Amino acid sequence: MGSRRSLLGTQEQQRRHLARAFFPSLRGYRLSFAGADALAAVTLLAIVVPEQLATSRLAGMPPISAFYAFIAGTVLFAILGSNPQMSVGADSTIAPLFAVGIAHLAPIDSSRYVDLVGILAVMVGVIVALVGLLRLGWIANFLSAPIITGFLAGVAVIIVVHQLPDLLGLSSISGSTLHRIGAVAGELDQTNGWALGIGVVTFMVVAAAQRVDRKLPGALVALVGSTILVGLLGLHTHGVAVLGSFAHGAPRFGLVGLSWSTLGSVAPIAAVVALVVLSQSAATTRAFADQGGYAVDVGRDFLGVGAGSILAGLCGSFPVNASPPRTAIVASAGGRTQAACLGTATALALLVPAASLLKDVPLATLAGVLIFVATRIFHLRELVAIARFDRFELGLTVITLLTVALVGVEQGIGVAVGLAVLDRTRLSARPQLHVLGHIPGTTSWAPLSSAASAAQVPGVLVVLFATPLWYANAVHFRAEVDRALARAEGTPALLVLDALGMSDIDYTGSRALREVLDELDRDHIEVAVARAGTHLRQGLARSGLLERIGAERFFPSVGEAVTALGSKSADC
Repeated sequence: MGSRRSLLGTQEQQRRHLARAFFPSLRGYRLSFAGADALAAVTLLAIVVPEQLATSRLAGMPPISAFYAFIAGTVLFAILGSNPQMSVGADSTIAPLFAVGIAHLAPIDSSRYVDLVGILAVMVGVIVALVGLLRLGWIANFLSAPIITGFLAGVAVIIVVHQLPDLLGLSSISGSTLHRIGAVAGELDQTNGWALGIGVVTFMVVAAAQRVDRKLPGALVALVGSTILVGLLGLHTHGVAVLGSFAHGAPRFGLVGLSWSTLGSVAPIAAVVALVVLSQSAATTRAFADQGGYAVDVGRDFLGVGAGSILAGLCGSFPVNASPPRTAIVASAGGRTQAACLGTATALALLVPAASLLKDVPLATLAGVLIFVATRIFHLRELVAIARFDRFELGLTVITLLTVALVGVEQGIGVAVGLAVLDRTRLSARPQLHVLGHIPGTTSWAPLSSAASAAQVPGVLVVLFATPLWYANAVHFRAEVDRALARAEGTPALLVLDALGMSDIDYTGSRALREVLDELDRDHIEVAVARAGTHLRQGLARSGLLERIGAERFFPSVGEAVTALGSKSADC
């Protein structure tokens, strides 16, 4: 009997562990949530159908593949992710990125292209999932706000340029952005008025619906209306291009054409796409968690998004991403848990057999939807704000925009990140050395430049170098100390280094500090160090400087150092 109870107890513990590991947003689900989740599911479905079709067109993939991507991303995120409202699926931000990259390896619409996109999706998923498992989400922080703004603006340009042929009813055009613009300009006289009208009306309907209430399915209304119009008026005969018949059976499972050379060719594209997925997913989950007042685990969300991409790739589809607009739809419709997104995915799966009804959807309609999406990710106000804040950061934004749009996504992000890191290095290489003064009647010390009441103590020079001392700023540190000594009132007998911000020191930095100590010894100036952290002490110990300065000359505060060693400052 005892062993049976023990077995039952163990099984119960396993069930609880599984409950904690999977479907975290469904824990403690209440029947009262069902109505709100059902409404959110229906609202999301009305948005998803036209949006996913348009995204598959942008990705150069079969129309049905976007449905598979949405279903795979949604189900895996619901199982593993923590955010109860975040929508995961095919996304127009990353679609043009991998489409442009993979198009250099295989022609769009070829079976090889589809195979490579599937491999790419798995690689992206593995990278994103590993980042979540290893808690490496800080990698996404290398894309600063100006870089992200420029990147999204560049993607918006790519989306618009790629959709111009469908919007104008022209034949398909390939090549670089500039080549596409030139080709469209040369064929403007062949514009199809019906196609242009459908695309413009679609854009206006979607924009109007968003302005009135973003829950309104403007894109679905435009899709259904234009499809009916094409059928009733026989616009096929007037040159209006449509989706046409496409395969919509069960997805194949597995990867085709997998090899080491293929992995090497796809890896750079996968790395860029993964970086964008990480940035957008982190921003989305944090923003809506703050808005909704609930806690999220960003690592788990990366794992859920990454697993969704892996499954999507194995089903012959493309990478998935968190979608801020769709997540906003779920939140505004009152969705409480991932049951809302799962409901949408279930309904979409049931609609797959009826996907043949979409064969008369005009390509101009999808172009209108995507161009509207492009206007939403081209943040003009953000560009203006960056311009007002700093011209250099505006330059980073513009360089990113132009390089992404005209050269390539990998090159655009690489150049922008490189310039941003170089700029941060430039700034950290020339930090200001603050001369501190004592605030009368207190034990506090503050920079003389910012505290009017602070006064320099005669015979004592207190300096604060609030940054790690390393090879990039070592020479600057020596020059700043020399300048402070030259400007000091009288000849100081004591120099106190406030090391509060000097969290680390490298070999070059230790050499610079040794040279400063040599100079102070020659001038018979004593040295003390205040507020040095453990890591700095370890670095000083390795370099021999801790022993040279003397452990007794390290103090927990500036005031204690001055009181102990500054004979002329006993009143402090």
